[in-house]
Amino acid sequence: MKEIYEKLGLFYLGKDSYDETLTLYKSKDLTTHAAIIGMTGSGKTGLGITLIEEAAIDNVPVLVIDPKGDMGNLCLAFSKMRGEDFRPWMDESDAAAKGKSVEELAQDAALMWKNGLESFAQDLSRVENFAKVEKTIYTPGSSAGVGVNVLGSFEAPSVEILEDSDTFSSLINATVSSLLSLVAIQSDSLNSKESLLLSNVFHHYWSQGVSLSLEDLIGAIASPPFTKVGVLSLQSFYPQNERLKLAMLFNGLLSSVTFSSWLQGEALDVQNVLYDKNGKAKVAIFSIAHLNDNERMFFVTILLNAYLSWMRRQRGSSTLKAVLYMDEIFGFFPPSKNPPSKEPMLTLLKQARAFGTGIVLSTQNPVDLDYKGLSNIGTWFIGKLQTKQDIEKVLDGLSAKSDLSKERMATKIATLKGRRFILKNVHEDKTREFETRWTLSYLKGPMTKDDVRLLMKDKKRELIAEVIPKEQKSSSSASAKPIISQTIKEYFNDSDVNAKSPFYPYLYGEVTLKFYNQRKGIDLSEALFYKLDLSEDTFSVNFEDAREEKLDKKSIKANQTASYANLPNLVLEARNFNGFERELVNFIYHSKNLELFTCKDLKLESKLGESRRDFLVTMEDALKEMRDENVEKIQAKHKTRYERLENKLETLQRRLQKERSDVSAKTTDTIMEIGLAVFGAFFGSKNSALTKSAAALKKGHSVFKERDDVQNVESSVERTRADMRELLESLDEEIQKLKESLRIENFEIETLTLKPRRSDVILEDFALLWER
Repeated sequence: MKEIYEKLGLFYLGKDSYDETLTLYKSKDLTTHAAIIGMTGSGKTGLGITLIEEAAIDNVPVLVIDPKGDMGNLCLAFSKMRGEDFRPWMDESDAAAKGKSVEELAQDAALMWKNGLESFAQDLSRVENFAKVEKTIYTPGSSAGVGVNVLGSFEAPSVEILEDSDTFSSLINATVSSLLSLVAIQSDSLNSKESLLLSNVFHHYWSQGVSLSLEDLIGAIASPPFTKVGVLSLQSFYPQNERLKLAMLFNGLLSSVTFSSWLQGEALDVQNVLYDKNGKAKVAIFSIAHLNDNERMFFVTILLNAYLSWMRRQRGSSTLKAVLYMDEIFGFFPPSKNPPSKEPMLTLLKQARAFGTGIVLSTQNPVDLDYKGLSNIGTWFIGKLQTKQDIEKVLDGLSAKSDLSKERMATKIATLKGRRFILKNVHEDKTREFETRWTLSYLKGPMTKDDVRLLMKDKKRELIAEVIPKEQKSSSSASAKPIISQTIKEYFNDSDVNAKSPFYPYLYGEVTLKFYNQRKGIDLSEALFYKLDLSEDTFSVNFEDAREEKLDKKSIKANQTASYANLPNLVLEARNFNGFERELVNFIYHSKNLELFTCKDLKLESKLGESRRDFLVTMEDALKEMRDENVEKIQAKHKTRYERLENKLETLQRRLQKERSDVSAKTTDTIMEIGLAVFGAFFGSKNSALTKSAAALKKGHSVFKERDDVQNVESSVERTRADMRELLESLDEEIQKLKESLRIENFEIETLTLKPRRSDVILEDFALLWER
């Protein structure tokens, strides 16, 4: 019975404080976002980890921003609960203080965790289900975990964001502010020359769908792609010598040994960090405890912008599809200041619900949250607070749905025990107090760099194995530009403001590729850009080694004072160069196909360019929506019988109350045994009558043995309880059938592959490119 709520999209958070029924929370309620508030020691981290565990078990991906280093504990889920599993995470000094060996301490931890799970009716199979979910700890700016290439590219936003002028402007403002903070420039986006220049640069390129690398940005600062800012000429507004100073700041950042790690690792691709190749949900933990304040602000802003851009490309949904969790919001979303992270966070809180994304923010103080954000949060988890200011901040909202007065509620908040929270949900009629369940993950405390390095060792090895090492360029250079045939077109791209390195040669081609299918209504044109490295020891050209990269600036003027790397001999002859054009066209014709995926049973078709992995994610989301729709039908079907049972138990409760003076407290079974919390969360219990009736049944059972009519009353009680079990079993059976029917394996994917005609591969431009 304990697994019913996982089939229903319910999160198991703990036990209600007064009657110990399960505290269950509808996952779709999280689309109206949540805040976890409580002082140090209140249990915020445990509750946050509990929410993430529940989402992961339900195949909902979670992106975690971890400023404190606690959330790496999610990787410590040990399904066998053996001492050796816990051994690497034991503190030797702690063992010595307790007079035990590290192995004994590990065995004690394993036993404690196993007993803790059992005390909340969780078995090891539940831990195993969570342990199977892929988890990655990313450490931007550090080699401890999996690296993130943050400075490598500022990806152009999605079309959906480009079409929303307000969101597009906010995205540019936040990106520019975070970049300037990284080089210690605090500026007003309306008056600062630095901000206005960078804003215009990003607007120019992003409006065209062009992504920027940091190298591109440095070049654009030195030589902007526009001649005016507003009505003023560029030279009057921001003279070149001043622009070069700004460019040098970013160039110093780029060339710094400290920042080399910001250019290494996976690209910041939200879809990739949230889903594996089979479309299954992952947990992505971005640990930023090792960064300084400016670096944290920069990364969090970039990450929120990337998440926002990803979110806007998703299909609308009322079902929970993804969760963004931030473990400590202090400094990132203040009420009285406007740090770069504030705009994208506020935009997410306003827009995420429509896309099925839940935002969860955790903090020690409610005053850390901007009031505009508070109005967009539907669920509050309030732990112990001590200051009058903090308590008053949350009091009005809590007391509105509570039987307690404001004074009594304030006293309760100030005296809550650890792991106890008051839950206020706008989708429920009453506030309630509960104790968080035992986490499936072992909570060792904040993760050190060495801890993260140990956890991610195998993951990093896998990623390194997937990376194909790039061929190194020849370091030799000619004192002057090589002489080549005048029939060979040449382009020059100088992005090195220091002008110390030589120009290196590449083959560069631009191709228009068309796909046409009248029956499917497909008439698509795609622009392709290829750049192939050359060196003096290149003896053959293979465009399989080329990378797809668009050249934004193509100058035909050579720098006569610069040095140039040597060219391979095969490029020096014009007839060979012409043959390269044919090889590029042939390569595209044979290698580029258009794959479209369809699932007839779900009436889904993939978007143009959508990968199989992403189509599987779309199917999973559609199946979750079908689950929620069918659950509502099951709910309607069983609700009448449920209400009848509830009313009958209320009558029994009143009869029992008359006899309570002679009742001794006896427990004949557990409330969880008959799944009362599942009923309450599934149907919506009125004033918890069912729970209270069951509690009364437990306490009043023995009194009837002392009465003459015990036989009749006990028979009535047992029949009612049998009906409850029957209803729960019926519910379980229907949910199991629903779960089996909605497995993604039951739905066939058909693939349509379109090949281009040779005439549909059109070479638009081809040249020898010199670049530094």
